[in-house]
Amino acid sequence: MKSLFGTDGIRDVVNEKLTCELAMKLGNAVANLFSNKYKKLYLARDTRNSGKMLELAIASGALAGGMNVESCGVLTTPALAYITHKERALGIVISASHNPPIYNGLKVICEGYKISDEIEEKLEEIMLGGLLKYCNYTEIGTYIEDSSKQEYINYILSTYNNKLSSINYKIAVDVANGAAGAIIDDVFGRLGLSYDVYFNTPNGLNINDNCGSTSWKSLSNIVKEDGYDLGILFDGDADRCLFLDSQGNLVDGDALIAINALKLKEQGRLNNNIVVTTVMSNLGLEYYLKSHGLILLRADVGDKYVFELMTQKNGTIGGEQSGHIIFLDRSTTGDGIITALETLETLKFFSKSIEDLVAELPKFPQDLENITVKDKIKIMKDKRLEELKRKYEHIDNFRVLVRPSGTEHIIRVMSEGTDKNIVKQCINEFSQLIRKLDNEY
Repeated sequence: MKSLFGTDGIRDVVNEKLTCELAMKLGNAVANLFSNKYKKLYLARDTRNSGKMLELAIASGALAGGMNVESCGVLTTPALAYITHKERALGIVISASHNPPIYNGLKVICEGYKISDEIEEKLEEIMLGGLLKYCNYTEIGTYIEDSSKQEYINYILSTYNNKLSSINYKIAVDVANGAAGAIIDDVFGRLGLSYDVYFNTPNGLNINDNCGSTSWKSLSNIVKEDGYDLGILFDGDADRCLFLDSQGNLVDGDALIAINALKLKEQGRLNNNIVVTTVMSNLGLEYYLKSHGLILLRADVGDKYVFELMTQKNGTIGGEQSGHIIFLDRSTTGDGIITALETLETLKFFSKSIEDLVAELPKFPQDLENITVKDKIKIMKDKRLEELKRKYEHIDNFRVLVRPSGTEHIIRVMSEGTDKNIVKQCINEFSQLIRKLDNEY
């Protein structure tokens, strides 16, 4: 069982569990495992103050193991995925995505794709076993700082040029003081969109801080007060994207998947009429897609598992409520920039506002609570959780999911059904039990 890698790479509090030593070991382990096949490791980071520190530590480990390193500087996760896919290379993104700045993360990408659980286990074995590789001094790798971001920008422009020419929406864009701010003007500006950028003054400590896709109300107020037609929100590394309508209402990932899936079907891009989401997606989405002749498949939580199910079933679109959406005919991973542009194209394709497009999408009452705990593993193994789950199993059209976060010291509880009172009651009972168990442990 893995102890370092979670659902999205290695992620933890900086200078506590996520240290320079650990980052150096990862860089060296990558060189140890892959240097016979790959000669270069690409690195990118978001705007956290710990990013450069961890990047240099990774680079040192890889260079000592004989692998060349190219730093792309501040760049989005999907942009690095594109570069490694195009160059048939390895990459590591230093980012904790939507998490607060106290966290950072290390995500290994191989030829555009996140590495498998099996490869993560092999890297852990090297790192935890102290199997450091130090090459002969004549074979130490070379290090260059030469951003390859233009390759990604050129790809986006070539894909969406002339597809958004008649879009005349006034758009407010929240880049979460994160990596999207480094390329947003190169993309939105050169595509001729009418937009203003907010929360693009990163200081190393304000990424995702009361802004971005996890704190959407800040941009919502701006949209309403300043009369924007749309709001677009990214997270810290821009692999997520959410929308706001002209009234500042949130359009979540479920809704974006729904309207884009219909467009893909009409364009002949939707393979097998399949849409992939996770167990967290609303039942309303499932019923809506079914009414349009589409099939919803559910994966475990995490974009890695969405991607795996998409490739198994030859799907084209999949994602999560959080706005992490994969257009597999456009990218190898979830890409917030692509999600934004695909959605704008969808509005143009149907000649409808986003309000009109999502109005037909039913939404079951759903509640989610994130409970901070000391030891999520022990609590998840407690039999009292299973006993409480059985209390709700007999209720029709009702679901309850309890799962540990793969990136934080949190247990997430989601309940969903037709009766909002039962939904709320369920959340309260699980919340009380989990807090009780946390005090016991």
